[in-house]
Amino acid sequence: METDQAMSGLWYVLALVLVGSALLARRAPMAGMFRMALLWVVIFGILLALFKMGEQAGLFSSHMSGEGGTSPLDGAPSRVPPARAEGQALRIPIAPDGHYWVEGSVNGTSARFLIDSGASVTALSVTAARAAGLNFDLNAPGVPMMTANGKIDAKRSTVSTLAIGPIRASDIDIVISPTFGEVNVIGMNMLSRLKSWGVQDGEMVLTP
Repeated sequence: METDQAMSGLWYVLALVLVGSALLARRAPMAGMFRMALLWVVIFGILLALFKMGEQAGLFSSHMSGEGGTSPLDGAPSRVPPARAEGQALRIPIAPDGHYWVEGSVNGTSARFLIDSGASVTALSVTAARAAGLNFDLNAPGVPMMTANGKIDAKRSTVSTLAIGPIRASDIDIVISPTFGEVNVIGMNMLSRLKSWGVQDGEMVLTP
């Protein structure tokens, strides 16, 4: 619906511009009018192409907004390739589902995480949050977030210690929601604390 409205608005603006250009060009030679019309056709084509590219890239409907969230995945795969420490860095192989999963712990309790640079905040499933002894109330007001599955209400909390391999972080703000299913996500509020992170040779490399 929003895309259709945006397209309609673009059509109206360009139509007005073309009409105005035609009126201004009435006194111009025919060749000049033809060049002006051709110029506006090219401009319209470029704008339309950019609009479509942006829409396909998700620039007009991000899978996450507000203060953070997670990608709507069905859940962690039953088995994930083990991560390995290389000096202080942690190398995480890509899993069969095309994502980067890593075993870690929350307040000393084991948990499996999805590394998601598209998530602005780290997120825990209700199961993992309860196992880690976090204090939260699912009936209390939470943080409104928009995901690909629609608007959800997540609860705030703080993790004393979050560890994956040799990487440890303290006092990490997180969100909790039943909507996340059994998926736990390491988001940008933890990744931004690292010295570096990125993909090298098909592996996610995290350096504290």
